[in-house]
Amino acid sequence: MRIRLSSSRLELLAFVALALILVGAGLGWRQPMNVDEERFLGVALEMLQNGSWFIPHRAGEIYADKPPLFMWMVALFVQLTHLPKVALYLPALLAGAVTTACLYDLGRRLWGRRVGVIAALLFLATYQTYSILRTGQIDGFLALWTILGVYGLCRHLLLGPAWRWYYVACAAMGFGIISKGVGFLPVLMLIPYAYALRRGWKGVVSMPGKAGAWWLGLAVALAAIALWLGPLLLIVWQGSPDSLAYAQEILLKQTAGRYANAWEHREPFWYFFVQVIPKYWLPIFFMLPWLVPAWRKQLLKHDGRVLVLLGWVLLVLLFFSLSSGKRKLYIFPALPALILLVAPLVPWMLRRWFGSRPRGRVVFATLTAVWLCAWLVRGFIEPHREGINPHESLMRDVAGLTSNAELVLVGWREGHWLFAQQPIVHFGFHDSQSLERSVTWLRSHPQAFALVPARNLARCYDPQKARRVGGTSRAEWFLVGADADNQRCQPPAPEKVYSFAWKHPL
Repeated sequence: MRIRLSSSRLELLAFVALALILVGAGLGWRQPMNVDEERFLGVALEMLQNGSWFIPHRAGEIYADKPPLFMWMVALFVQLTHLPKVALYLPALLAGAVTTACLYDLGRRLWGRRVGVIAALLFLATYQTYSILRTGQIDGFLALWTILGVYGLCRHLLLGPAWRWYYVACAAMGFGIISKGVGFLPVLMLIPYAYALRRGWKGVVSMPGKAGAWWLGLAVALAAIALWLGPLLLIVWQGSPDSLAYAQEILLKQTAGRYANAWEHREPFWYFFVQVIPKYWLPIFFMLPWLVPAWRKQLLKHDGRVLVLLGWVLLVLLFFSLSSGKRKLYIFPALPALILLVAPLVPWMLRRWFGSRPRGRVVFATLTAVWLCAWLVRGFIEPHREGINPHESLMRDVAGLTSNAELVLVGWREGHWLFAQQPIVHFGFHDSQSLERSVTWLRSHPQAFALVPARNLARCYDPQKARRVGGTSRAEWFLVGADADNQRCQPPAPEKVYSFAWKHPL
């Protein structure tokens, strides 16, 4: 039986393949290098080891900073590939391929085939695409649910009615929320849509008398959230104090509390506009002198497509700008919708820049190909330049020096736990008295050792009896045994002691 594919489907598959090649460049050579990657890979591996899927753990201690869906996906890919350092990057790679496909299809449906091609290429040419999707962070995976939300809503609001796509968007937002709390952002698209509908703008679809169908979308989103929240609440109801503390932390402090009063990454309101967009939204940023007037003309013509997409981009930027906590990766969800706004104007800009001169267009096409090739080459160069995670080397050396004896961690980072080759002990990731408590532990466990940062060493230990083992996480680390105790610290017994060991160390 012969399967015939239309030219649009072949083109779609070609762009998906291109996305997999460009975003996946260097896969297998990349190492978890930053604290986010170390943390999420470690949590996923610990889920596989302890079977606690609804309440994640970090070295035996409950980890309540993020919902677990991303860690579930990493754990799934670990099971499928048996390659943890590859599995960490596969969710974002999947998101990159799906985003490219959705942008091509939406551009084609909204403005024509050529715009779909430009949208896919522009996404793969933008700096932030690689800055996010080549890392093992939640925001890369969140992009999957964001684009599905945007795609489903656009199919419904601008090309519909398409209730099935609306429900797909609602389910995607639910899954986005249990990946990261801001997964609901696509729903903000309903605000400019409602305005355009009320003002009679062209390009938006009116669906009167469908209140029940609209509210069913909320039920679909809640059902997706309930895949995690339902079992979690059942565990809390059964009476575990730790599970109650986890639920309060993840549902209150790490969502609304963190947005309203962030305790890290604090930046001014204009941070994204001044320090992020000019760099990470290249090459689009250079087009703004032509784009802004063109968008203004389209809005004056009451083009609802432009209003809905541009309104949503601005609402996302405003949402993150109002929070005191900001990171450069936060505004990535807005990029695909921005690309859908830019792509239809690229042919017009090329005519303005080059007129009818074919040589100019050839130069532009050549520069585009060179630009994409540069991202491909960089994908292979970066892993070699970065090398092996220094935590991996340090923990392997520590295991050799201590003959795999029990190791107490003081002021530790996720890399020490992820790459631990021996049983470890700690008193809580954020414990402020971990140095003093390590003394108590070594006094009662003289065969154990402690890994201590240099800045605190002399307070409780004799530096002459400590052994330097390396530098990571902006600190120098020293190995001490019970004989290094200088008797100056008399701490109380630790309230909680966490013991952990990998069954299969990395």
